[in-house]
Order: sequence, then C-alpha cells, then structure tokens
Amino acid sequence: MAASSLLAFFTFSLIFLYQPSTSNANLHKTKLLGSQLLLSQNEKQDTPITKYFQVTKPIKLPKTKPCSTLVLQHDFGFTFGLPPAFANYTPPRDCPSQNISKIVLEWKATSKGRQFDRIFGVWLGGVEILRSCTAEPRATGIVWSVEKDITRYSSLLKNPQTLAVYLGNLVDSTYTGIYHVNITFHFYPAEQEQPHHMFKPNSANLESGYDSPADIVLPISRNLPLTDGLWFLVQSPTDVQLKEFTIPQNGYRAVLEVYVSFHQKDEFWYGNPPNDYIVANNLTVPGNGPFREILISLDGVVVGAVYPFTVIYTGGINPLLWRPITGIGSFDLPSYDIEVTPFLGKILDGKEHKFGFGVTNALDVWYIDANLHIWLDSKSVETKGNLIKYESPTPVVSLVSNFSGLDGTFLTKASRSIYSSGWVESSHGKVVTHSTQEFSFTNFMQMGKNGSLQILNQTINSNYSVDSKLPSHIYKARLFQNFPLYLYSENVGQGNGSYTLITNLSLGYNEDRILGQSRFGFVSSSLKNVQNGQVFIVVKGNSVTSALVSTQQVYNFDGTGGCYFRNVSSSNYIILYDKSGNHCSGSN
Repeated sequence: MAASSLLAFFTFSLIFLYQPSTSNANLHKTKLLGSQLLLSQNEKQDTPITKYFQVTKPIKLPKTKPCSTLVLQHDFGFTFGLPPAFANYTPPRDCPSQNISKIVLEWKATSKGRQFDRIFGVWLGGVEILRSCTAEPRATGIVWSVEKDITRYSSLLKNPQTLAVYLGNLVDSTYTGIYHVNITFHFYPAEQEQPHHMFKPNSANLESGYDSPADIVLPISRNLPLTDGLWFLVQSPTDVQLKEFTIPQNGYRAVLEVYVSFHQKDEFWYGNPPNDYIVANNLTVPGNGPFREILISLDGVVVGAVYPFTVIYTGGINPLLWRPITGIGSFDLPSYDIEVTPFLGKILDGKEHKFGFGVTNALDVWYIDANLHIWLDSKSVETKGNLIKYESPTPVVSLVSNFSGLDGTFLTKASRSIYSSGWVESSHGKVVTHSTQEFSFTNFMQMGKNGSLQILNQTINSNYSVDSKLPSHIYKARLFQNFPLYLYSENVGQGNGSYTLITNLSLGYNEDRILGQSRFGFVSSSLKNVQNGQVFIVVKGNSVTSALVSTQQVYNFDGTGGCYFRNVSSSNYIILYDKSGNHCSGSN
C-alpha cells in the first residue's frame, strides 16, 4: 500500500475490520483484515532483529576492489505529501583511471515498530534507477538490503547529478515505523587495465541486454519540484499522461525502459471482478475486471505495450507471507524495455515530441515513468532514418461471465501484437531494425460459497524479439516471459464470533533469453522462479487464536555465463531450510 492510500485504508478498515461477511474474500479486504490482525500479536522483546530478503541470483562482479560512495543517508518519517529527499551525487575521485566494468546500487534500510508497506522510487538526474517496496517492520526491528546492477545508467554517473528519493511515510502513535535508509554506489574496475577512460564499460555487457550502455539516458518523468515521486499518475482508463522530449540528432538506436507499479483500487487488479457482477450484487469493491495493459505512445501512435508482472507487495494478500522471504520483484520491481529504433527517424528532427502512458481499464492509481536510452554516432552530426512498416491490430479481448448472486465464474482473455521496422543511416552504415511484441492474457476467476471464496488462475505470456541488420553483422534479442498466478482465498465462519482465513498462493516469474551479435556469438539464459504460500489463521473476536503461515521458493537460473539455484522455505518468520549453489544440476 502506497502512502497515498492511507486514508482509503482507514475508511475500509472501519467498515470491514473483524466483520467476516459473505463477500469478504475480495483481495483488498483480505489484505486490510490481515494487516490489522497482525497488530494484535505481541512479540517478545528479546526477539533478534529480523533480516528480510528477496531471492535472486547474485550480481556477477569482477574480482577487483570497488570504490564506493555513500550518496544518501536519510530517515523517512512523516514524509507523505512532501518533496523527495535530495542528495548531490559527484563521481568518486578515488577510483583508478581504469575501465569501470560494473556499477552497483546498494539500498540498505532498517525500521522498528509498526508500519505499512510503502512504494518508493530512486531517480538520478530525473532517470529512475530503482523502484521498490519497503519491508513491513516488527516491534523488535528489521533490516533489509537491495543490490541492483545500474551499469546501464553509466553515462549518467560520469557527471554530477541530483539524486531524488521519494518514500511517502506517515508516523503516528500507532504506526511508529521510521525507515532509516543508506544508498551507496559501488564502482568495480575491470580485472585488467583497459586503454579506455573511466565509466566506459567494456563491450559485451550482454546480461543487461546491450552490447554497451547507451551514450545518454533521458528522463521521461515528471519535472521537479514535486510533492510526490517523479512518476506519472494514471487514474482512469481514459487518462493518458504525456511528456515532451527532444533527442540529439545523431542517434542510431533507442530503447524505452518503462517502470510501472499499481496501487489503491488496482493493487490487486488481477482479482477485480467485472462491473456487471458488482452492480448486480450492489457491491462497493474495485472493478473493471482483471485485465490491464500499459500502452506507450509516441506522438499519438502506440509503439509498445507492457503486460505487467503481478508484483505482490510486502503487505499484500497477507503480510506474514513475506516475512522474511519477500514476494518476487517486490524489493526490485522489474522494468520493461521497448525497442523504439524503428521510429527513430521520426524524432531525429531536433523538435519536441511526446511519449504518452495509459492503462487499459485502469482504476486509481498507477505510477508510470520511463527512461529513454539512446546510442549516439560519434562520427556524425546528424543521422537519418525512416519507418518502413508498422502494424498494431486491434487487440482481442473477451469475457465469458456466468454468475447467480454472489457465486459465479468469469473467464477473461486478451491478446495483442505490435510490429515495427525501420532504418537508420549512420557511420555504421544502414541499420534496419525489426521489432515484435506479442502478448496473451488469460484469467479464470471463481466466486463461491456466497462470495466468501475467491479462486483465480491467471497466465500472462509475452514474446519480444528484435533484429538489427548492420552491414557487417546482425544483432538479435529474444525474450519470452511467462507469469503464472494461482490464488485461493476463503473466509470460513466457525460460529461463536470466530472464523478462519485460508489462503493458498502460487506465483511464478519465468523467462528465456537469447542475445548477441552474429560476429561475437550469442548468449542464452533460462529462469524459473516460483513461490508458494499457505495461510491458516483462526480469529475470535479481535484476537488471533492461532496462525500458521508458510512460504516456499525455488529459483533456478541456467545461463551461458553460469548457473544459480536456491531453494528456501520459511514458516512464521523462521527459516526451515535454505539451500543454494551455482551448479546447473540444482534444478534436480
């Protein structure tokens, strides 16, 4: 729950707190109820500080000593509705004049007391470099850290910049948690001396999706000053947020990196029922059905889309699920790349152009912004190009609805494809780029037991391909993503003022990649990342009489550059087992 949803939370909680009803399986109500129930549990004062973590593969670092700089140290207390926290960044002076091959952002935070989960963003020169969610603290204290590879933003890090961090937080007599935050940048020199200047990462940075980082990164975000984050707020299906920009006239490649997160009425968009069901039953729950897509336009023409991963924040579904193993992507929300090189010829004229952001079926509120990565031709003052072909057929969306009263089933399907090709003439020769995006979405939702049961089974597939044909070689990128989600949520009345909350969850983030150039070879990787969670809580009156919550996660990465696996399980804050390794046989 973002800070901007606090008033909505109190309004909801007054209505639903400790009042199990025939329609209480709705995910928004389940989260609110679960958050309040946790407050009634007393913790022993001698409990050690809890370390929360997100399961992901370690960043591959060179065997060199980094030079590090603490960029920000700040306490986020009563910061809701205030401007971001600012800090001045300057490139570290003590780095050797070697090739810097890796740059890592480290976020480290502590908190103690009670607090909601808070979404936050980190921007450098207006460019977003991290979006994340805070961990929910305990009375005895927590700590967590996030390490993110920010090498792709290295052109920004060459020069002094303003760092901005927005973490809207409220503190009162009940919700006492203040977030104490340090942000540090670590610069790793290459293992061998290179005849290049600092901040020129060596080529073949294939893991991040580029042969080398872009020469400039332009912010497609809101301008300062603000009393919020630099993200745009999309609040309805017709709301399109625009940002004007200009680019240098000697660009030869452009990629738009999009950040997105969803909050308030759309925090659980994948569980929102159709509007006809809501109207027929006179409900006040969020609606518009479960289908959402982010559409990105350039001068009014749709150039890309995002079918987002269903990130569950640290207070989502039931907060105990994410202690200490946090939800996939919640500490480092994924960004999504869209190849806009085919359209480059249209924006090389030195004039202002507009990117637009909208969300199909959106409810209040979605936070969206982007970064435009541009590669420049150092041997040319101007490049030129043109769009060859563009196809964006009308998306196919269907709903099969069958319900009587509060019980029924709903099947929602959607698909979309976007194809573009274009050429750019530069000192590299004539480069022809083909880009394809294909998406499919299926959501089956069931309401049962007079609305006290909700089951949903959802799958999102995206297929992304780029081919750039240069005179001397071909560049290829392939990315297939699969996001499965299963959720069972039930409220069972036991009589005598007691009831049971039952939740079963399965969440997956799977992807296959191929990347490289024909003259250097291609690298490939496969990721299978699955979380399962179970919740069984018995409530009597205003007290939790028993609670059993467990979470399991299996992470398997198999790539050209190496392998990594981790198998970890927890129950009621306790790690039951934790096995990891870098052997490809770990999947067995």
